[in-house]
Amino acid sequence: MLHRLIAPVLAASLALPAAAMDLKALTDEERAQFRAEVRAYLMDNPEVIMEAVDLLQSREAEQQAQADLNLVSDNAEAIFNDGYSWVGGNPEGDITLVEFLDYRCGYCKRAHGEVAKLLESDGNIRLIVKELPILGEQSVLASRFAVATKQIAGDDSYKALNDALMSFQGDITLPALRRLASTFGLDADAIVAQIDSDDVTREIAQTRALAQRLNISGTPTFVMQDEMLRGYLPYDQMRALIDEKRG
Repeated sequence: MLHRLIAPVLAASLALPAAAMDLKALTDEERAQFRAEVRAYLMDNPEVIMEAVDLLQSREAEQQAQADLNLVSDNAEAIFNDGYSWVGGNPEGDITLVEFLDYRCGYCKRAHGEVAKLLESDGNIRLIVKELPILGEQSVLASRFAVATKQIAGDDSYKALNDALMSFQGDITLPALRRLASTFGLDADAIVAQIDSDDVTREIAQTRALAQRLNISGTPTFVMQDEMLRGYLPYDQMRALIDEKRG
C-alpha cells in the first residue's frame, strides 16, 4: 500500500519545505520503506537531482542579486559620488560604470581593454575607477603611486599612469614606478613624497571600507547603475547589459 503513495508523496516533498514532510508520523517500517522508495526513484530518475540543483542555484542567484541591489542602494553616495575617485568617459553620461581594480590582477588587465572599447564605442558612459589593492604589497605600492599621481599631477596624469600600469609586466617596484612617471614627464620625487601621506592613506582606506560593505572579495568588481557585476565580463556582455538598462 505504501509504495503506491511514494510517487505523489515524493513529488510533494520536493515541492514543499522540508518541515512540511513529517516523517515522525510514519512507523519505523514505513519510514524505512519510504526512504528505500525515494532512493530507488532517484536512482531511476537522476535528472531530478540536477533539476533540484539548478532550481537551488537559480534561487540563490536571485537572492544574491536582490541583496546586491540593496547594497548598492544603501551605499549609493559612496559608490557614485565619493569626491575623490577618478571619473572618465562622459561625466554627464546616462550610464555609470564603476570599477574596483587591482593593478596586479590578471582579469583586471583583461577588463581594462574591454572597458576602453566600451567607452570608445559609446560616448554616453560615465566611468568611475576605484583603487582596491588586495593582491599584496606590490598592489598597494602601485595604488598608492597612482593615487599620489592623481593628487599631485591631476586626472589626466592619473589616467595615463593607470593605462600604463594595466599593461605593465614584471615586478612593481619604486624604481619601476619612477621610470613610468618620467615617461609622462611627471615629477617622480613629488609623487613619491606623497605616497605615504594621510590623503593617499585615507582615500585607499575609504575605498577598502566601501568594498567591505559591498561584500567585494575580488577584482575586478563592477557596479553598473543599480547592479553589482562580480568578476570579469567581456565587452559583448557589458554591451548587452547597457542596452538592457537603456531599455
